[in-house]
Amino acid sequence: MNVLTSRQNPLCAHLRKLAANGRYRRETGEYLADGRKLWEEAVRWRAPIRRLIATPETAVDLPAGVERTVVAPELMAYLSPMESPQGFLFTVALPGPAGLDLPGTRFLVLDGLQDPGNVGAIWRTADALGADGLFLLNHCADPYGPKTVRATMGACFRLPCRETTLEELTDFLARRDIPLYAAALEAGSATVRETELGRAAVVIGNEGHGVSQAVLERCGKTVVIPMRERCESLNAAAAAAIFLWEMDR
Repeated sequence: MNVLTSRQNPLCAHLRKLAANGRYRRETGEYLADGRKLWEEAVRWRAPIRRLIATPETAVDLPAGVERTVVAPELMAYLSPMESPQGFLFTVALPGPAGLDLPGTRFLVLDGLQDPGNVGAIWRTADALGADGLFLLNHCADPYGPKTVRATMGACFRLPCRETTLEELTDFLARRDIPLYAAALEAGSATVRETELGRAAVVIGNEGHGVSQAVLERCGKTVVIPMRERCESLNAAAAAAIFLWEMDR
């Protein structure tokens, strides 16, 4: 068991960079997670945990091979990426290189979503409602940034998520004969109630601009959620939940 007492310790610099820099996360092959609930989910689903960083009073059984580092509460506040640290950080190995060839027929595609809370909440909902995987296009928020990971509530340890390109995604779907639909307020759109979604990949667009034109052009059709005329749109996470519910139904 290591005891960490100084901000100048190289491990402090490492943890701070893991929290702040997506490129550094990829270079080092690990990411940072925060909180006991996430820890319990990581242990339950046998995530590749590397290190636990906790305050002295934290009592927990360590899985085999996991190193523990003890830090003072004031140092934990410095290390934690959250406004209200729980005194409980841990690092997890990033998934290794993986192709897109996921099993299943129901996928959600996020197109340029920038809010890590939205990406994490959608990931969590996709896991809860039976999606087979999540695809990220066009520089979405980092799926392994601390805010995204926390918002998944453990779904990041269970449901596969792939960052990919439009070309790779459409090739994969074509091989599997899975149609690609866009959630978009376009003239002539079918409604979600009349669209068969049991075998489909549905695109949820950017919070401000919706589905990008390049993605729209590759979609078989656009699908709309019926709403009151006075309402312009739904939050991306809310729209995703409705489509996921219809996929499962």
